[in-house]
Amino acid sequence: MNNWLQRLQSADLATWQQHRAGEVRLGAALHYLNPLLPLDDALVGAFQQGCRFALLGIPEDIGPRANLGNGGADLGFNAFLSRFINLQENPFAAAGKLLLAGNIRCDDLQQRAALLDNADPDQLTQLRQLCSELDQRVYSVVRTIFDAGLTPIVIGGGHNNALPIIQALASHAGQAADAINLDPHCDFRLLEGRHSGNGFSYAAKAGWLRKYFVLGLHELKNSATALQQLAAAGAGYCSYQRIWQRRQLTLAQAITQAIDFVGTDESVPLGIELDTDSISGMPVSAYTNCGVSVADAEYYVWQLAQLARVRYLHLAEAAPAQHPAGLKAGMNEAGQVLSALVLAFIQARAALH
Repeated sequence: MNNWLQRLQSADLATWQQHRAGEVRLGAALHYLNPLLPLDDALVGAFQQGCRFALLGIPEDIGPRANLGNGGADLGFNAFLSRFINLQENPFAAAGKLLLAGNIRCDDLQQRAALLDNADPDQLTQLRQLCSELDQRVYSVVRTIFDAGLTPIVIGGGHNNALPIIQALASHAGQAADAINLDPHCDFRLLEGRHSGNGFSYAAKAGWLRKYFVLGLHELKNSATALQQLAAAGAGYCSYQRIWQRRQLTLAQAITQAIDFVGTDESVPLGIELDTDSISGMPVSAYTNCGVSVADAEYYVWQLAQLARVRYLHLAEAAPAQHPAGLKAGMNEAGQVLSALVLAFIQARAALH
């Protein structure tokens, strides 16, 4: 029995759920896991009831802190839920296909990590060890979701979680997977212990990641070493500067370039990755005003989600506490943006199911 998932039920959302006469909100229309069944049976049961998407939260900020970054990514999933469940349930929402699975259990790891200072080399090593422990939990739950025939939509935590998600997909599929990532950083850094900056380099080294493309890579926010490793692994990218600064190609053309790079082999599974620190004004560990718009991020998700071989969506790094106006503003803004990205994915995929 898989014990790393904290299953959520409708009662867990009561403090956020809004009510208005004559309206039904998404929180009242979502499916929930049977709490009495083993996880694999409960997930299969949800699939048999018509669910096709599993919403999964990872309330951790160990990975970003292990990457010498700021904390706060542990609140990303809560920010999403507080907004998403209050959207209208209507024919555009495909609520009947949505399963709210729950959260990866991270409390014990978070408590241990809170006592560690990432400026101290020995304690930084311990943070990276905790990140490795988290990898195993994420892998275990996500693999079970894949095995049940569901498409995971993974929200919250650092981009370190790309590694166990890709591992789970490759293990489920019996072959290496491809990934396209909207991100100013390639996250292909040294194998120096696990953190949010090396999920894809670890995945490639392990043989779980076949082809990898970074859309919107910032030409001045990646080390020469990381870029060398990216090239040595045969990965590709189209820079932020080419698309949004120099306007040498449109976003649509860049997305086509990414799709062409990973190829059209329908038998190879593909993951959609999106680091929300690519979005201007988004409360994240690495806050920026020099990123892409929310609309462009939605378009990226929507375009890729129409590909039949897509198997998951991963939205990483939202950190509401890092909003310049404070936590309340951060929860509101992060929740809105994450909800918009999830809906773009669901609306594109719903027609395929």
